[in-house]
This record gives sequence, C-alpha cells and structure tokens, in this order.
Amino acid sequence: MTESNKNTIIKDFRSMSFYQIWIRSFADGNGDGIGDLIGVYDKLDYIKELGVDGIWFSPLYPSPNADFGYDISDYYDIHPDYGNLDLFKKVLKGAHERGLKVLMDLVVNHTSDEHKWFLESKKSRDNAYSDYYIWKDPKIVKGKKCPPNNYIR
Repeated sequence: MTESNKNTIIKDFRSMSFYQIWIRSFADGNGDGIGDLIGVYDKLDYIKELGVDGIWFSPLYPSPNADFGYDISDYYDIHPDYGNLDLFKKVLKGAHERGLKVLMDLVVNHTSDEHKWFLESKKSRDNAYSDYYIWKDPKIVKGKKCPPNNYIR
C-alpha cells in the first residue's frame, strides 16, 4: 500500500459514519439473554438500511468484564458469551458483502489481570514479561502490604 493510499483511507474514515455495537446488549441470537454474534449477523441488513458506512465493535474479546470488556485477557479470541472466531468471521464476511466496514475497539495500553502476560509479569522481576507492566513496591502499614496497586508481588 502506498503512502497516498494510506492517506486516502484515513481521510475516508474521517467522513464515514459508524454504528457502534455494545454486543452484550445489542441482539440476542441464541435466546440466552446476552447479545451475541448470531444476533449481530441477524441484524446486518437492518444496520445497512440505517445508511451507515460501517460497524464499530466495542470490545468482544475474552475478559473477566471488571471493566466492561476493556480488561482484555486474550487478544486472539472472542468472548465465549458472544460466540467464537468462526461466528465472527461469518459476521465480518456478511458485513463486507453488504459494503459495511468493520472497526474493532482494541485496548492496548492495559490488559486484564487475568491476561497471561500480566500473570507472568507478576511472578518475578527477572522474567521475559517483567517489564510489560510498571510495578511499584507496596507500602508496609502495620506489617501488611498495601497498594500503590492492587497487584502485590
């Protein structure tokens, strides 16, 4: 891709309208009371009829949901409440067939405390993940370790 093409794509996105989907509450396709990818797929024609240029997904990655899904525990999968990668590929293909762009909300400045990088970083100051996070020694108050953070190692 040339620099000119990149600039055109960026400019195009600035003028597009997107329908943001908070998947958990958008459309329940399997009847379990939680929005999911089946529900999104079933609503693609509706979204297209709205006249938007694309879909913007709020986080739909695996997460303990302590932070509304923004605390991602696995960047390479789909939260099981919403479906799986095959269903996501089906939604992506269906959106593209309707001329809809797809954006993913991707949080890269922090992870879940359940993410494998965090769990490894927490184990030791000397492992390959020790500098993935900023650590500070706890304060000792009445013989007990207290935050500057909730993740005492």
